[in-house]
Amino acid sequence: MEEVATQAFWIGLAKIIGVNVVLSGDNAVVIALAARSLPPRQQKLAILYGAGAAVVLRVVLTVFAVALLALPYLKIAGSLLLFWIGIKLLVPEEGSENINASEYLLAAIKTILIADLVMSLDNVIAVAAAAGGSLTLLVLGLAISIPLVVFGATLLVTLMERFPVVITIGAALIGMVAGEMLVTDPVALEWMQGIGGILVEDGKPKMNGVSLELMAGAIGAAIVVAWGLSLARRHEAEADKKPQTGNS
Repeated sequence: MEEVATQAFWIGLAKIIGVNVVLSGDNAVVIALAARSLPPRQQKLAILYGAGAAVVLRVVLTVFAVALLALPYLKIAGSLLLFWIGIKLLVPEEGSENINASEYLLAAIKTILIADLVMSLDNVIAVAAAAGGSLTLLVLGLAISIPLVVFGATLLVTLMERFPVVITIGAALIGMVAGEMLVTDPVALEWMQGIGGILVEDGKPKMNGVSLELMAGAIGAAIVVAWGLSLARRHEAEADKKPQTGNS
């Protein structure tokens, strides 16, 4: 309780909330994308459970953040997983009209958990720094952030229903994160250091002053959107070819 009474605690808490609001944008996008096809009641549950689980995951990851991000190939594996998730979220669910709502809900929560686990790897470093080593501050700050993530995801779901292009923009964001993560893995950085013209500073690769992280992000976004929309069109074409069953 003495820690809570200090000015440093409240300054740290404000930092935690601020950092998490800024960094939770991509998490809200994933939650909204995964929940958009659910019935209204299940939508609310998926957003609530997904946001809560996202915060718990972030607390656990932050405790082990430095050690996790130093592991070789972890970001590469996470990047490939995010590419798959981004593409998958652009493709309509097969036979969605025959899927039980509870099955849909569990599938949405699973997608949210996997994506948030991967996307939080970088974010937790900033959160851990803002916490200043205080686990109490970390847990409290992230818990307060739950309603902010829920509100963001709820707003995005509404926008996706009115403006379908938001779905494509969200998937592009996931692809961008995947591309940036791919080129900042320790193995990728070590490999790039051997290539002429590439300079690695503080884990950020650059070529002639241009950030390769941003370039990889743009390419990643383009890959997810192009691949995902291509599969979506193929899915729709196959669905149109299927005979329509009905009462005769």
